[in-house]
Amino acid sequence: MSEERTVVRGGTLGTYRDTVFTAGQNTRVGLIGVLVLASVILVWAAERSPRDGAAHHGWFVAVSIAGLLLARGLYLRRPITLPHLSAAAMVLVVANFSYRAEHEVMGFVFLALTGFVLVLPQASRPQPEQLPRIAELVRRTETDPLAPFALHSMKSYYLNGDGSAAIAYRARFGIAVVAGDPVGDRRAFPELLTEFSAFAGEHGWRIAVLGAGPELSEMWQWRALDHRGLRPVAVGRDVVLEVNTFDLVGRRYRNLRQAVSRTHNFGVTTEVLPEAALTEPQRETLLGIVDEWGSGRQTRGFSMILDHLLDGRNPGMLVVLARDVHGRVVGFQRYGISGGGRELSLDVPWRRHDAPNGLDERMILDLVDYARAHGITRISLAFAAFPELFADKQRSRLGQLVYVAVRVGDPLIRLESLYRFLRKFHAFADQRFVLIRWREVLIAAAALLTLEFVPHRREH
Repeated sequence: MSEERTVVRGGTLGTYRDTVFTAGQNTRVGLIGVLVLASVILVWAAERSPRDGAAHHGWFVAVSIAGLLLARGLYLRRPITLPHLSAAAMVLVVANFSYRAEHEVMGFVFLALTGFVLVLPQASRPQPEQLPRIAELVRRTETDPLAPFALHSMKSYYLNGDGSAAIAYRARFGIAVVAGDPVGDRRAFPELLTEFSAFAGEHGWRIAVLGAGPELSEMWQWRALDHRGLRPVAVGRDVVLEVNTFDLVGRRYRNLRQAVSRTHNFGVTTEVLPEAALTEPQRETLLGIVDEWGSGRQTRGFSMILDHLLDGRNPGMLVVLARDVHGRVVGFQRYGISGGGRELSLDVPWRRHDAPNGLDERMILDLVDYARAHGITRISLAFAAFPELFADKQRSRLGQLVYVAVRVGDPLIRLESLYRFLRKFHAFADQRFVLIRWREVLIAAAALLTLEFVPHRREH
C-alpha cells in the first residue's frame, strides 16, 4: 500500500512520498493495527503474570497509559499509517526486552509510549515543485505586504480546486501553522479557509495562524468550521510607505532627513536592479557582506523572511545596492514583488560593519524615487512587533511585565531597535494577528517559535 501520489480533496493538497492512506484506509489500518498490538500486549501480559505474581502489575498501568494516549490521538483524528504501526511495534519490542532484562522502569516507559507512537502527528513536506504556481499567485495578490514570503522553501501549500488561491503552511507538533494571509484571488478565500480546515482535520492537525491581517483574522473565526474557537491576538503592525503621498516635509521627519544627509556627505550612491541581473562577482561581494556578521545566510525565519539569498530561486526580486565614495559596495537590501509589480516588500537589509550611519534609510528613500518612476505604489519596510508597547512611556504593571519579557528575546530579534528605526518613517499601517485556541496555546507557541527561530538545516 506504499505509493507516491497527489492527494486531492477540493483542491491540490500536495505530493507525499511516505506511505499514505485514504480516510477509509486509515480507519481500517488503524483498527487492524490496534487489534494486533492489543493482542500482542495481552498475550505477553498473560505470559508475564504467572511469573511475576499478583504484586507486580506495573505493566497494567503502562498499558492503561498507552490506551489513554491512543484514545487522545484518535480523538484528534490523527491517522494511523504503516510507519506508525512499524514504529509502535519496535517500541513494544524494546519494552519487552527491557522487562525481560529486569529493567522495569525502562520497560514501563516504552510500553506506555506505544500508544503515543501509534498516533504521532504527521508532518508536512516542502513543495518546491509548486513554486511557479505560487509565484504567479503572489504576483497577483494585492495590498498584502506578506504575500512574497509565501515563497519560503520550507512551506507546504494548499490550493483550491481551480488553483486561483493558496494557503502557505507548515505542520509541526500536530499544528498546521499558516503563514500570513492566503495568496491569489481574494474572492476565493472564504471557501479556501473552510476547505483547509477540513483538510487539516483529516490529518489530525490543529491550526494556528501567524500574521493574519484584520479581514482574514475575522474570516478564519467564521470559516474554519473544523477548528472553531480560534482567537486573535494582536502582535504588531505592517509598516508601509504609500509612494505617491510619502514625503519628508515636516519636523517629524527631521531625524530621517539628517540620517540621509550624512550618507550624501560620505559620497554614498545607490543602484536598484533585479536580483536576476546580478553578476557572479556581485553576488559574491554581497554574500561576503552577509558573512561579515557570522550569523549564516538566512538559516532562520518562516513567515516574514525569505531564504535562498541571491541564488535566483525566488522570481521577481529587486536589490538595492549602496556604494561608498570609492565605489565599494557597503550594503544592500532585497525586496519581493506582488500586486502585479506595483508593491514591494523588504526581505532583508545587510550592511558592512564600517558602513556609514543612515545607509538603510538612504537605500529606502532612493527606492521610493525609483518606485515613483516605475509605477510602484507601495513599499512595505517590515513588520513592527508591539509598536504601542514601545511607544508607551507610562506602562501599567502588566505592560511593564510584557515589555521586560519582550526584551528577553533581544538575542533572537531586536524588536525595540527595529521599532526605533521604523518610527522614523511614520508609516505604521494595519495590525497583524496570531490566531490560536487557548487550550492549545503552549504547543502552538512551541510550533510558532521553533519555525521562526530554530536554524533550518543547511541545503547542499
